[in-house]
Amino acid sequence: MIKIGNEEIKFGHFPDGTTLFKLNPAEKAHTITWLYENDEEMAKLYFLVKHMNSKGIKEIVLYLPYIPNARMDRVKEYDEVFTLKHFAEFINSLGFSSVVVLDPHSNVSEALIDNISMINLKEFVKNAVLPKVRPDILFFPDEGAMKRYSKMFPNIPFLYGMKDRDWRTGEIRGLNVIGEIEKGASVLIIDDICSKGGTFYHSAKKLLELGVGDISLYVSHCENSILNGDLIKSGFVKKVFTTNSIFTKEHELIEIVYKF
Repeated sequence: MIKIGNEEIKFGHFPDGTTLFKLNPAEKAHTITWLYENDEEMAKLYFLVKHMNSKGIKEIVLYLPYIPNARMDRVKEYDEVFTLKHFAEFINSLGFSSVVVLDPHSNVSEALIDNISMINLKEFVKNAVLPKVRPDILFFPDEGAMKRYSKMFPNIPFLYGMKDRDWRTGEIRGLNVIGEIEKGASVLIIDDICSKGGTFYHSAKKLLELGVGDISLYVSHCENSILNGDLIKSGFVKKVFTTNSIFTKEHELIEIVYKF
């Protein structure tokens, strides 16, 4: 979905499948919000920005809460495509005065995207999530998440996981918990991206085996594919809190705590 101000742009297609839309940008705000759904939207965004530029609008802010290709922030093998780098080059070519994002997957995105600005995740989680959960312990599924989030909430004890993952397939083969377990403690898992929820399934399963109480999850970017994974089916997690950055479905266990 692509919006200008608070209004969604209605894109259509010519019979050959190419993009069709009409817009008088002089009547609209000069802020674009892109809630990523598919790569076809890259062409739509390009046409939209170039149309606005042609009408004399040069200063445009892009709200891009979820950064597509953020996971592909490095390559290890010759045949792997560095899609994040190429996506960033595309965004940079459009010359936005600011690109506003929520919880980028790593500092590689921050380095590659020009004029990037981060939404304050600490205040966001503090105000929108913590009052709903009041956790005794925070859990970060890996060392990277621990380094990103633990300093944001210094007054709450935390644990973190060590995953055994197959780099080529992405499959998680196991997970160990690092830190002191408090029996019966309520836990909030915090991370940035969820696909089918395998990381959080293994995290919650291990935590329950170690004797914790209720487990909730906050993830900034939740893909619709979570509904097809083991996490939702398992019942291990009491509630999943997220935003509408990429999640477009509904489920009784999933609560949208912020809409862009």
